[in-house]
Amino acid sequence: MELAADRRLGNQQAQGSAPDSKQGGKASIIEPQADSVPPRAIAIFAQLLLLIMRPGGNDIDPSEMHCQILASWYNYLAAYASPATAAKLDLQAIDRKWQAIWAESTKDPSARRKPDKGKFYVLPMFPYPSGTLHLGHLRVYTISDVIARAKHMQGHQVIHPMGWDAFGLPAENAAIERGVDPAAWTVDNISKMKEQLKGMGGMWDWSRELVTSDACFYKHTQRIFLMLHERGLAYQAESLVNYDPIDRTVLANEQVDANGFSWRSGAKVEKIQLKQWFMRITEFKEALLKDLDNLAIDNRWPERVLSMQKNWLGRSTGAKIRFDVHDPRFPSKNFLPLEVFTTRPDTLFGVQYLALSIEHPLVKELAISSPGLQDFLKFAPSLPLESKAGYVLEHIRATNPIASIEPSTTSKILPIYVAPYVLADYGEGAVMGVPGHDTRDHAFWREHRGQDSIPLVVSSSETGFPNRRFLIPGEDDVPFTKQGFLTSLCGQFKAQPSVAAGLQVVDLLKENGNYAEYSEFWRIRDWLVSRQRCWGTPIPIIHCQDCGVVPVPVDQLPVVLPPTDLGWLKGKGGSPLDDVHDWVNTKCPSCGGDAKRETDTMDTFVDSSWYYMRFIDPDNSEAPVSAEAADLNLPVDIYVGGIEHAILHLLYARFISKFLATTLFWPSGGGLNNKGEPFKHLITQGMVHGKTYIHPPTGRFLKPEEIDLTDPSNPRLKLTGELVNVSYEKMSKSKYNGVDPTACISKYGADATRAHMLFQAPVSEVLEWDEQPIVGIQRWFSRVWRVVNEARTVDTTRFKPPPINDFLQSEAELWSEVQQTIINATKILNKSISLNTLISDLIKLTNTLDSTHIFSSSISSSPSEDTRTVAPALYHEATNTLLRLMAPVTPAFAEECWELLHSTSLKPKTDIDTDTTRTMPTPFNNSIFNAPFPIASTNPSPNSHLSQHTIAVLFNDKIRFVLKTTRPPAHLLSANKANDNKEIEEYMLEVIRKSEEYQKWREQGDNGKRELKRVIVARGARTVNLVFHAIKRRKETSSTGLREKEEEEEEEEG
Repeated sequence: MELAADRRLGNQQAQGSAPDSKQGGKASIIEPQADSVPPRAIAIFAQLLLLIMRPGGNDIDPSEMHCQILASWYNYLAAYASPATAAKLDLQAIDRKWQAIWAESTKDPSARRKPDKGKFYVLPMFPYPSGTLHLGHLRVYTISDVIARAKHMQGHQVIHPMGWDAFGLPAENAAIERGVDPAAWTVDNISKMKEQLKGMGGMWDWSRELVTSDACFYKHTQRIFLMLHERGLAYQAESLVNYDPIDRTVLANEQVDANGFSWRSGAKVEKIQLKQWFMRITEFKEALLKDLDNLAIDNRWPERVLSMQKNWLGRSTGAKIRFDVHDPRFPSKNFLPLEVFTTRPDTLFGVQYLALSIEHPLVKELAISSPGLQDFLKFAPSLPLESKAGYVLEHIRATNPIASIEPSTTSKILPIYVAPYVLADYGEGAVMGVPGHDTRDHAFWREHRGQDSIPLVVSSSETGFPNRRFLIPGEDDVPFTKQGFLTSLCGQFKAQPSVAAGLQVVDLLKENGNYAEYSEFWRIRDWLVSRQRCWGTPIPIIHCQDCGVVPVPVDQLPVVLPPTDLGWLKGKGGSPLDDVHDWVNTKCPSCGGDAKRETDTMDTFVDSSWYYMRFIDPDNSEAPVSAEAADLNLPVDIYVGGIEHAILHLLYARFISKFLATTLFWPSGGGLNNKGEPFKHLITQGMVHGKTYIHPPTGRFLKPEEIDLTDPSNPRLKLTGELVNVSYEKMSKSKYNGVDPTACISKYGADATRAHMLFQAPVSEVLEWDEQPIVGIQRWFSRVWRVVNEARTVDTTRFKPPPINDFLQSEAELWSEVQQTIINATKILNKSISLNTLISDLIKLTNTLDSTHIFSSSISSSPSEDTRTVAPALYHEATNTLLRLMAPVTPAFAEECWELLHSTSLKPKTDIDTDTTRTMPTPFNNSIFNAPFPIASTNPSPNSHLSQHTIAVLFNDKIRFVLKTTRPPAHLLSANKANDNKEIEEYMLEVIRKSEEYQKWREQGDNGKRELKRVIVARGARTVNLVFHAIKRRKETSSTGLREKEEEEEEEEG
């Protein structure tokens, strides 16, 4: 076997003499690279110079060769100390260089690495082209880009496209405000944002780019609408809708906040009757709910999103019960019974009132003769859903059906209120009020009947509430909302569990001739897709006076929007398209008679409900997507976007996907295990919050230029010098806390900005943006650059890593850390997507390499095992691995380092080559992204014999046992050798305490009471002496006789 020193000559010979080279009959000396060895090596080389120059102190012949060596190392030291090597990395120049090279490489697909695995579809939610990207965009697109690049290096055929959600109100409003065509405004914004996206360093497939406002795209949106219409899943109906008076359009329920305001304009939403277009999403409600269980497997979708979807679908099981209605003034008058749906029939004994929606038929009937009710109904639609307002119907009363069976236990006659909090589409628009067991009912009842006592009919125990049967105003006036046991107020059902009692109540009502039946209720309602705006996909329907509603024939698609005229665009009420007579007036495709086009346009959520399918077949002019492309590429493997889309967009996309899986466009639906789901794995990134300055006395948000940041930890108001409050809040113009990602990239470089953003917080959590810590990322890059410069000196053509079984301890430790980092990175990128942890692991590996020495035989005949010294080729391989692990996160910087590491040039590397017009030293197919992603070694434990370590364990200088364990880390042994013992003492003590031998000793006699005084580690941690305080026993006499006393002495045994 070759000697360890012999096989580790690579570093010396790579940076020293080349024995076989001849020049003029003399051996030529290759000048060491000025930036190839870290500063710690300068001292070694200086000692070499002194050795050569020392007069009479050695046997070295001062020949011409030694003069050349001396001159060579002198030049090395001078070059290394030059300002050029200390210059700061120009990350912006690196970005420009590699972005230009990548752009050029797209023209030659043959230069790219050929995939050896199947497709992998990574998709971030596409942006609305507002004209400016924000940090939230940067975060989501960085996350998707990291995954896409990693999958590419792992050998997948990656689909990572980009497009534009271009329709919508902002473009139309901008057209009105600025006097521009919304189409032109949109195209201009796309151009700006596309350049911003390229500046982020993303790997986008621009050949698949789509724009939803392009007729080539919305032609197929119209085709999907017609298919839904043909199946009866798209229909027109008149209904009370949410109307935004500022944007002058209809809003879906999901687009109105809890206070009744528009999600976009902020206007108070009005309720008006309009004929609208709907999509029958309720036909798919069972599948939409059931298949959430499939998405929960292996945490493929976040639990939070699954819960939000389940709540929005809102399946409830309970009972429908009817309450008779009468007017005591007119006993002969017949009213239809009021039918309510309740999930808690066990609380029927506690009903105190009924509440009706403002649209209930009984309310409309009574309003005809009631001016007071008419006045209430005028302002009720403007009230928020949580409003406690209500109008009691005079003289009209309801009868609780349970009262005829248990007359002494409950209120028989009930008041009836009209209340805005009751939804018209919840059951039959009527609810029973149980203030003792429902928080909302309790608040409403106290508002209207504040001093009345409220019966408690369910309690937490079978014996009921101690000394309390009713709620009265005061501190304990809190409803009991959980299930439990019925109280004594429930007659024969006393002490029955809630669920069983509820079933028995329904059965009892039915037996006694009352209407009651078990029922199921869903919260979800059909999707309202009509919008009274011009900048949207035209609904492909024609209205003929003779034929009625006529679909536009498929061969006449697309129905193209007319050119925009600002005159009709500024019209008020209805759709602006109503005034475009040349466009509206047309011929009926069925009878040929005069007809009119539908002037409502589609909700933009229709476009985004299927766009992911278009990306995989973007040039198909005949169909939205071919069955072949769909079966090959769907579902999307990883979908990345904000939690704010957890309900609307994701629910609609699932609906359309499941519908298309019943058509010829995606007949397989992704297989039996997918069931037509569009997105296999969902990542929801947290929002980005900005640093916000607030004036304490007034609560006013302050502009950054108003703040004195001389002391960043104590920001002050420049004008007065007073301290200001600092918080992190959602970025907005009104809070002056927005951050332009383009400015950050220009200042720090794309890669540093990307890495900083990923490192600051887990992907799913809120990111509090702060630029100050980005200096830590810059330092990391500098250490990587230093490591690469050291590794590039290794001549890998002549020197290979030593066999694993010949590893030194320090080499085994480096090898193990590299393998563990590969394992962690692979797990993160394939499953957990904990990208902050990935960067932490990469920084740790960088630090290890930065503190590791490359062995050189000119220094010693054999390396010390107590220092981090490794073979040159192993160091080179570890650096190679580090760069490939970094590449998905820091693509341009990794490319630059990769080029440097594998450069064949011997010119000292003292600056970044930013000339993108030159011929590259290596072709593009030698890009780091054409190198494979590292795969962990299958060798479980290199140098197992080196890892074994025997310890003689002494207690107070007496040997107690011998312990065999793993060898302590090399850096701890080095510290022990340098008399820096604290860490090694703590490490060895922990090892000994975990041993079985130590535990047995502690259990003997009084050993467990001994207090440890100090730890002595000697002989390279092969001897460890634990020094304990001694326990001395003496007997004392007391009034009760002799007793033994234990005392701790400061003296030591032995």
